[in-house]
Amino acid sequence: MTDIEISKNAKKLNIDEIARKLGLTENDYILYGKDKAKITLEKGTKKAKIILVTATNPTPYGEGKTTVSIGLGDALNKLGKDVIVTLRQPSMGPVFGLKGGATGGGYSQVVPMEDINLHFTGDFHAITSANNLLAAAIDNHIEQGNKLQIKEVLFNRCLDVNDRELRNVCLKNRTESFQITAASEIMALFCLAVDMQDLKKRLGDIIIGKNINDEYVYAKDLNIEGSLAVLLKDAFYPNLVQTLENTPVLIHGGPFANIAHGCNSLRATKLASSLSDFVVTEAGFGSDLGAEKFFDIKCRVGNIKPDCIVLVTTVRALKYNGNGDLVKGLDNLEAHLEHLQLNNTNIVVCLNHFADDTEEEIKIVEDYITSKNVLFAVNDAYLNGSNGAISLAKEVLSSLQYDNEFKFLYDLDMDLKEKIRILAKKIYHANKVEYTPQALKNIEELEQKKLGNLPICVAKTQYSISEDSKKLGNPKNNTIHVRDVKLYNGAKFITIIIGNILTMPGLPTHPNYEKINLTKDNQIVGIS
Repeated sequence: MTDIEISKNAKKLNIDEIARKLGLTENDYILYGKDKAKITLEKGTKKAKIILVTATNPTPYGEGKTTVSIGLGDALNKLGKDVIVTLRQPSMGPVFGLKGGATGGGYSQVVPMEDINLHFTGDFHAITSANNLLAAAIDNHIEQGNKLQIKEVLFNRCLDVNDRELRNVCLKNRTESFQITAASEIMALFCLAVDMQDLKKRLGDIIIGKNINDEYVYAKDLNIEGSLAVLLKDAFYPNLVQTLENTPVLIHGGPFANIAHGCNSLRATKLASSLSDFVVTEAGFGSDLGAEKFFDIKCRVGNIKPDCIVLVTTVRALKYNGNGDLVKGLDNLEAHLEHLQLNNTNIVVCLNHFADDTEEEIKIVEDYITSKNVLFAVNDAYLNGSNGAISLAKEVLSSLQYDNEFKFLYDLDMDLKEKIRILAKKIYHANKVEYTPQALKNIEELEQKKLGNLPICVAKTQYSISEDSKKLGNPKNNTIHVRDVKLYNGAKFITIIIGNILTMPGLPTHPNYEKINLTKDNQIVGIS
């Protein structure tokens, strides 16, 4: 059966039964039909171990990080552990574009998969609406006399669709560049706010432009943060759903990891941690992107730390990175192991099994990992659900017995160039960093205004450790080209744009929307 057929045949529990598993009462959640709910409870009483799932660099084949996360959660549940899986909501851009949905696959899925991959509970629409209300308010203020004397607008509109034509749009008095919703600052701050008051403050702190004196103008100067918070009020409650095996799942927020920080909301992670003994979460793309940002941004803001890291790879991915040679491709796995070990975390390497993997190939990877004194497991949850992830769950539980002296990669009080240098050297294997004049100007301005003591959010290609998507494996002695530097004052991080990365993706030659349809009996087909 296809993923969507498996999903439709799932034996779902009513969502209030899943809520009761977590100790919630009917006053702690809002029902969205029989299979979705939003949790209104602020906090439970537990303190879970946090298990972060990351991966080697993505390839056209897909590494199955979400499938592994869901399978691991189901396996821990089967072993009698109290566990919640926390994930990001898929963006409709990839759903209808190239990547497809992001609710797992095979017998390791979150349901209802069609709803989650599409409109779900409307969170993305709320974030898009809040973003574009602010953009409209800026232009209206200028039109109505410009009391704030805005001379340069620094806030863009967004849309949750891949549309390359919106990268450059001519407005009345300037050129605008749309972003995809997942890359918007409102998505970022939504996912990093700890409570509603913090969310409202962050909304007000968004820098919307500069005035004639080169001073920043903020969203709060328009008295709009209250309206933005109203639009986001219900969206800010985490969404409760379930796996095929009825393990509780919180899905909330959806920033991309190549152009944003790539983690589900901090609110969902902290709520899950207070309602269970184990939380399985994931960070987008490879460890050089999502995991690094999970550590250096999300963990700092939320005062949390991962107790174990699961590093996912596949035989296909390693062969791809080795130009067909599996042994040579192990260099990419080595690079990601080195990245994670910089943070002093417990690590389990998970080989996500595909049907065409040979026993010899699996043994090559296992021998390599065990020679590094790192725990190893093969995952087969796609075909076998929780049973296919039991060995991984046992290795994870074993790793949690060890001390975990987690540490950050850099100190926040370092100057911006030094933080960038550390990232470039230790994560992207670069021996040189070059800056455009615009990037240098922005860095100087941030340092002068004493706004440089924030974490770094690097926007770069996901396909390589370097900034060049064609440099596979473990490229070294690279040059990093910093094209631009932007302060996301509401999100409280500084985005460093490297290479040719874009914040509004385009559609491929054969988009997924060609496969998606509605049948005569009103059934959705083609989403995977």
